Amino acid sequence: MSTSRRWPGLSPGTKSRTLAINDLEMHILEAFPETSEGTKPPLVILVHGFPELAYSWRKVIGPLADAGYHVVAPDQRGYGSTSSSQTKGTIKYEDDLDPFRMTNLVKDIVALVYTLGYQSVTAIVGHDFGSTVAAYCALIRPDIFKSVVMMSAPFTGPPKLAVGPTRALDLGKVAEALAALQPPRKHYVLYYSTRDANAHMMNPPYGLHTFLRKYYHVKSADWVHNAPHALAHDAAAMSTLPHYYVMPLDATMPEAVQGFGPSAEDIQHNVWLTEEELGVYVAEYARTGFQGGLNAYRVRTSVEWSSDCELFDGMRIDVPAMFMAGKQDWGTYQFPGAADVMRGQACKKMDDFVLIDGAGHWVQQEQSGEVVNQLLKFLQKHGN
Repeated sequence: MSTSRRWPGLSPGTKSRTLAINDLEMHILEAFPETSEGTKPPLVILVHGFPELAYSWRKVIGPLADAGYHVVAPDQRGYGSTSSSQTKGTIKYEDDLDPFRMTNLVKDIVALVYTLGYQSVTAIVGHDFGSTVAAYCALIRPDIFKSVVMMSAPFTGPPKLAVGPTRALDLGKVAEALAALQPPRKHYVLYYSTRDANAHMMNPPYGLHTFLRKYYHVKSADWVHNAPHALAHDAAAMSTLPHYYVMPLDATMPEAVQGFGPSAEDIQHNVWLTEEELGVYVAEYARTGFQGGLNAYRVRTSVEWSSDCELFDGMRIDVPAMFMAGKQDWGTYQFPGAADVMRGQACKKMDDFVLIDGAGHWVQQEQSGEVVNQLLKFLQKHGN
């Protein structure tokens, strides 16, 4: 059944509904072009990241539908109003990680496509961790996903196929090097893989609402200290990243961002994430917790749980690809050389690499109009 969610910022034509997909009751936000009755307009799928929701695309869904596309943004597995029959109640650290393998997240999107009655997708667009999901969709099923847009997180290709009895996890080497610095540091991806990360973020001393406000602020262009640039390939260079990426060794994420929150005036004048809009995220994460999203980081940092993607070692994304991020987003450079690997090795046809001024990590919310312009330019360029 399709309904209109009474969430702030949704365009009038955006509807909410839930679909039975795999083991999921998958919640989606959806919009059609006005002239689509009796026809099947081209499909665009928008995949959110962490800590986000389908709602993070609220400023993009309507304009893309107005341009002639059937636009669908799901709450990914473990997020928001999407629930699984394999999970009883709130997702816990002890729950099975198998459903969060990347190949299963791709399967979720493929099943969504078929359930919507399509055999192909004009473009799959992913932001943050959703960028990786979108990239793997295009890599594994180019017959379905005809183009891909990766946002705010470069894709460097699948992991190398294991040869011999031992395997080295690159992030493990990064962890050792960062911990050896003075003062010692740690990478946020590894922190997000720990047992206590969910509890830290759910119960910060200053409250969940204030934590999310600080977190969204410090990773946005509103935080004036975000001045990203390419980094050298060593731990000392990575240690210059803001604390939300490379953290003090003993800090929680709420502690890492505690001193960098916006002023009351900043909050009052924030037009890309009003207090009412922030309230949607606060309510959803207060209900579900963060563990569903964090499980994807645990898979990424575990050889055991990420090994299925080794099957695709040596493959490149062959469909037309685009990268887009905020110019004030450190995400493009947090892993030294990643953007170059994406453009030169992981993608065969990436001619479009766009950095949007006035946006940090939350580019589709901070500068939604320019994001829509760039997406439409990309789609029209490739005849979609």
